[in-house]
Amino acid sequence: MAERYLITQGTVVEGAAVPELVKLKLDRDKKLASEKEEATKAKEAKQAENRKGLEAHTTEYEKEYESTSRELIRLRREAKVNGNFFVEPEAKLLFVVRIVGIIKISPKPRKVLQLLRLKQLHNGVFLKVNKPILNMLKLVQPYVTYGYPSLKTVRELVYKRGYGKVNKQRIPLSSNEIISEALGKEGIHGMEDMVHELYTAGPKFKQVSNFLWPFKLSSPKGGFICKRHGFCEQRGGDWGNREELINDLISKMN
Repeated sequence: MAERYLITQGTVVEGAAVPELVKLKLDRDKKLASEKEEATKAKEAKQAENRKGLEAHTTEYEKEYESTSRELIRLRREAKVNGNFFVEPEAKLLFVVRIVGIIKISPKPRKVLQLLRLKQLHNGVFLKVNKPILNMLKLVQPYVTYGYPSLKTVRELVYKRGYGKVNKQRIPLSSNEIISEALGKEGIHGMEDMVHELYTAGPKFKQVSNFLWPFKLSSPKGGFICKRHGFCEQRGGDWGNREELINDLISKMN
């Protein structure tokens, strides 16, 4: 298949009479070959530059995560020494998983699930924690479970189950070029840029979330406890807010 796109290098015997059309063809092929070579070199240089930029960004992100973690540990210890209570910072990110199918769902919750892009059983999406989203989740509480994912969970989901929306098609994120082409104008060129933007709920969260196809998770190992009852009920169940315990469920479904 690739042979169809090869630019042939024509040769002419010295001293032979060359027709005008053949000369034009040789000149055209020579010009195309030089243009292709220049484009290849430019692309390789750009890829090398993006790779260096990604490495620098990744190092910065790791330092940021480490410093945030150390600061929280310091504040907890300080509160304990002084005999005070430490109030944990409010979560910025939610991961919502649909746990019920389409049978016997009234129109309003069905529409809300559609707006949240949870159109199939065991679909999952990242959402920002804000008042409109929390009000929408109240309407569909019995059909979803959600919580606050950790950095490890976000990274595993994006790397293992991450698919991008390219020309309305579900494309696996097999290389950073796919991300760079879709989100390069937003300054996002690789997987770690996406993970950072999602985990910190940054200014480009909306673009990254819309680019990512809803995650298609498997059934949890060992099954659910009881979908008819809430997670916070005394007898135990599945739907509702799990807070940090969503990480355990995602690890069973990922």
